[in-house]
Amino acid sequence: MSAIRSVWDEPRPADPPVRVWRDRVLVAAVVAGAVIEAVTRTDVQGRWLELATVVVLAPTLLWRRTHPLRAVVVAFVASTVPALVLGRDLAFASNIFMLVLAYALFRWGSGREMVLGAAVVLAKMGTNAALGFLTLADVGIGCLILGATFALGLALRYRSGARRREREQVVLLERERLARDLHDVVGHHISAVAVRAQAGIAVSRTDPGAAADALRVIEEQASRALAEMRTLVRVLRSDELRPDEGGGGAHEADELAPGPTLADVERLADPALPRVEVDLEGDPARVSAAVGGAVQRIAQESVTNARRHARGATRITVRVTVGETTVRLRVSDDGGVPVSVAHGGYGIAGMRERAALLGGTLDAGPDAAGWTVEAVLPLPGAA
Repeated sequence: MSAIRSVWDEPRPADPPVRVWRDRVLVAAVVAGAVIEAVTRTDVQGRWLELATVVVLAPTLLWRRTHPLRAVVVAFVASTVPALVLGRDLAFASNIFMLVLAYALFRWGSGREMVLGAAVVLAKMGTNAALGFLTLADVGIGCLILGATFALGLALRYRSGARRREREQVVLLERERLARDLHDVVGHHISAVAVRAQAGIAVSRTDPGAAADALRVIEEQASRALAEMRTLVRVLRSDELRPDEGGGGAHEADELAPGPTLADVERLADPALPRVEVDLEGDPARVSAAVGGAVQRIAQESVTNARRHARGATRITVRVTVGETTVRLRVSDDGGVPVSVAHGGYGIAGMRERAALLGGTLDAGPDAAGWTVEAVLPLPGAA
């Protein structure tokens, strides 16, 4: 009973594809096929009625994703009328388009729609069998074809759902890592403020100048902490962010480890093949810890992906440019375009999420020589 309830309560897949030009081409192809059959199959009695049926019902394909149950009900129920008039089942091969509707029912419909739509389809088949339009063998073959169609829709539905959940998990993990990095940065600034405040109090009576210097350091550290705190709050306010449900030594070690900085990008340089060359332009001191850490992590992930997937690469170039308002990162290799788009997997999704949370952008894709990752992150205080 619980299994039936879970199927009945199954929601529709999120964000079905919008109607595109290929859908209209599909409808036109079905209608064109029916016209060809009507002209060439002179042995089929009532072929013009069958042509009219296809022409009228083929547009239901345009609504197969947004209204799968309605499309199935209209097509399968309405097609029964000409069958009753002709005294036989429809003979045109172009009527196979109704299998696309059956597939879409299980690919894009809710649990209720799947159950009700399947009942309509089976009821039509049972009606044709009861009226003598189908033999027992026809019913058996039809059930096998419909079962395979329904199974294909379900398989692609759950495969898409599994991939979406994997992408969401990557995004959540990247947000958690960024939140931990920002937590460490803010804690560092606050610790510096506390130490300087204690030092300023200690020397305030004997050396007012030193106390003033301490206040200036406190003001600078507090401003940086406030900027990083705002970024942290923006990350934590996301509706999708949730704490890690796991635990263990590796997680605790990550929390205790110092966060990466922009200077750590230079450590990616490696003379071994594929050779990694790092070029850092501009003043790294102008880059906040959060932005610098994000640049380092994106660069590290990009270099790792290039080594893993760019099989023929001999050189990987990492270029970081600190501009007036932004930090630009470009990681490219000369390994040619990969056979599979492995570079664009979940690692790219995590890097893109980290860049977006800091107000930046990230693009990745093939170029003339190989694969390139480009990220642009704003500097603190930039519009």
